[in-house]
Amino acid sequence: MSTKQKHIPCLITIFGATGDLSHRKLFPSIFHLFQQDNLDEHIAIIGIGRRDISNDMFREQVKASIQSHVKETHKIDEFMEHVFYHKHDVSDEESYQSLLEFSNQLDTQFGLKGNRLFYLAMAPQFFGVISDYLKSSGLTNTSGFKRLVIEKPFGSDLKSAESLNNQIRRSFKEEEIYRIDHYLGKDMVQNIEVLRFANAMFEPLWNNKYISNIQVTSSEVLGVEDRGGYYESSGALKDMVQNHMLQMVALLAMEAPISLNSEDIRAEKVKVLKSLRQLRPQDVRKNFVRGQYDRGVIEGQEVKSYREEDRVAEDSITPTFVSGKLTIDNFRWAGVPFYIRTGKRMKSKTIQVVVEFREVPM
Repeated sequence: MSTKQKHIPCLITIFGATGDLSHRKLFPSIFHLFQQDNLDEHIAIIGIGRRDISNDMFREQVKASIQSHVKETHKIDEFMEHVFYHKHDVSDEESYQSLLEFSNQLDTQFGLKGNRLFYLAMAPQFFGVISDYLKSSGLTNTSGFKRLVIEKPFGSDLKSAESLNNQIRRSFKEEEIYRIDHYLGKDMVQNIEVLRFANAMFEPLWNNKYISNIQVTSSEVLGVEDRGGYYESSGALKDMVQNHMLQMVALLAMEAPISLNSEDIRAEKVKVLKSLRQLRPQDVRKNFVRGQYDRGVIEGQEVKSYREEDRVAEDSITPTFVSGKLTIDNFRWAGVPFYIRTGKRMKSKTIQVVVEFREVPM
């Protein structure tokens, strides 16, 4: 009897396929799945971009990106037969009709059964526009499943995030929307749950009776590189703190979920976030420090200050470093500070969680 895994056919459409995220993360990751036989011949990938390039040129670029990020690539030529490029203007409603025709063509060619996943590797101001046009064009009117995957940042504040949520839900149900925080895929972050809930020694001690403080650090040696325009509008607070850092704090502080179902884990994380003590404006100076990297030398090479980076204002006050103290007001963590730190151009690249237990008397 064959034990071969049953694969689900799917058309994956990546908006922003010529960008850095797609080439460094998405295409290498999808190729990993293909090479590990988690995807088969019933898969097709459309790369969406505004550049006027040929399908062959796009495939060469994707192939080069995969080869630079993946060690073993013996199935790469087979994989590239499933990758296609489609020039497209996301703000032009008419261009979605040609995308619909191309999608239907690939659906028939590869036997995809109408299953469609749309990955928006783009700036958040395009999320709502794209989701609206996906529905009005008929791209989401399919016999199979449909999924929308979006990357942070998600809006610029609470009001814009709520507005964006409402707009996207006009085209997709909540259970069809995946808001990605790629930090949750890191081994160290995934091991937090194992350390806590699969360890009979740690879990009874995981509270304010035994723990003095918890410190979460995420540091990078790199600067903003070619992302100065994006970083100016976000800074370390929006780029790191309000998503990645708070996700790790929630995993460290949450109660044991009733199951490992994603909805049950989310419910416990939400309880932690609701328990975070809100800071008044006068409390910020006492609890948070913000900074910005200056000129320096890394491995013998001189590096620019943040204000000298491309597309960064000369008088910018955007923080590239944030350190702060969070307080969780519930029975388990009352009185235990959670210290978070994140920054660019730091001494080393690291993601680290330090749990400091209380000192014993004497």
